[in-house]
Amino acid sequence: MKLFYAASSPFVRKVMACAIELGLDGKIETVRAAAHPINRDRNIIAASPLGQVPTLVTDDGMALYDSRVICEFLDQLGGGGKLFPRNSSRWQALVEQSAADGLLDAALLCRYEATARPEEFRYAPWRDGQMDKIATALAQFETWLPGFGNRMDIGTITVGCALGYLDFRFGDYGWRNGRDGLSAWFATFDARPAMEKTRPHD
Repeated sequence: MKLFYAASSPFVRKVMACAIELGLDGKIETVRAAAHPINRDRNIIAASPLGQVPTLVTDDGMALYDSRVICEFLDQLGGGGKLFPRNSSRWQALVEQSAADGLLDAALLCRYEATARPEEFRYAPWRDGQMDKIATALAQFETWLPGFGNRMDIGTITVGCALGYLDFRFGDYGWRNGRDGLSAWFATFDARPAMEKTRPHD
């Protein structure tokens, strides 16, 4: 399998953390790619019309995207049910994934606003709205915290990747302030091998 990859992408991190947990990382060839909202990487577009990372090309040539689809494919390839629960807890894990993905979407929009859009075209109220999504998602994570425990599934992996991305790109945001429980959970979770091996970098 071939994965179009950027070490800074939290969505790539999610896929690779899942692959490590499932023992499939050795079967994935990573191909560095330069996904960008303006200067689009034509190498990725040849596999995915959206030109985004992660995009996975399977051994039989099928292209899979986005991270949610890829992670579920890997879970099935690894035997099924380890990271995507098959019982009633499945829905909670999927909602956690969705909320954490939404936080990441908002964070990436803020990142692009600061790095890809000329300063004279930036709109502060729009950015404030995205940052508010981050704040409300973090508040939701806190309500879910008692159920995280020692779980390692698609819900907790995505939440962990979201918090890690805030550390990586929004270090001055201070998401830990007033969130001691969430901070303590993340410190333990982020030390797990699958998370430690996939920390984002430029």
